[in-house]
Amino acid sequence: MPVFRTPFNGYSVKFSPFYENKIAVATAQNFGILGNGRVHILQLTPNGPISEIAAYDTADGVYDVCWSEAHDSLVIAASGDGSVKLYDLSLPPTNNPIRAFNEHTREVHAVDYNTVRKDSFLSASWDDTVKLWTVDRNASVRTFKEHAYCVYSTAWNPRHADIFASASGDCTTRIWDVREPGSTMILPAHEFEILSCDWNKYDDCIIATTSVDKSIKVWDVRNYRVPISVLNGHGYAVRKVRFSPHRASAMVSCSYDMTVCMWDYMVEDALIGRYDHHTEFAVGVDMSVLVEGLLASTGWDELVYVWQHGMDPRAP
Repeated sequence: MPVFRTPFNGYSVKFSPFYENKIAVATAQNFGILGNGRVHILQLTPNGPISEIAAYDTADGVYDVCWSEAHDSLVIAASGDGSVKLYDLSLPPTNNPIRAFNEHTREVHAVDYNTVRKDSFLSASWDDTVKLWTVDRNASVRTFKEHAYCVYSTAWNPRHADIFASASGDCTTRIWDVREPGSTMILPAHEFEILSCDWNKYDDCIIATTSVDKSIKVWDVRNYRVPISVLNGHGYAVRKVRFSPHRASAMVSCSYDMTVCMWDYMVEDALIGRYDHHTEFAVGVDMSVLVEGLLASTGWDELVYVWQHGMDPRAP
């Protein structure tokens, strides 16, 4: 399976929603503590290597990337300097970024593009806020400020254009409706920091959260006193979780234990696959919308892997 080495430490990887052979990768120098960053746009070739088709250098580390759902050439990056940058792959590198959104007062840790209305995106920051943006305006549309600590993750609901979730170090996940003045639900999901959240792609009431407590919990927001499922199997903090675009009960996670795990939360033995190809923290993972079972991961070992579920990511 193909692998790509990045000069800096990997932080995030995302498949293009338009092209099955394109991925974007966010990286940061010196493990994201101090130094530069780079956004890589990579191309997969059938039975061949991964090639780089574009790279954008930044003064600070890049912690997350997401693709526009409306324009196949636009990529959004979350930066350590508090900015959100917009890149256009159809323009030369010297013309990029085409816009920088400068409102957050601390590192931006996550970005997520609206998949329903396809006109806006969210940014989550260590300044404890989430901001709503459109690509054509320099100023944010709105700021969501209720969390008491860093917001590590934010995710639009896959069915409802106005609803999103945010996950914070204050040990809560909050559900928001952009039409409402405050959050519509506070989910005290873990007793330790919550690092990631994602919505089920087939049931708009199901959400997963991951935490420093090493667990993944699956919740039904209609009755959230107890989780539907608690998935244990990681040895350290679970950094990210992504629900499958193809199978309702499948999800993938990555962890500081250096593994990527595949789960089916509806079966008793929920852990259905474990991949230990990384040699440092595994911090970025994604599943392709266009190719069923195609996975990508990146980590602090400066490697990006792309592989089919069930295969060995390191196999030639």
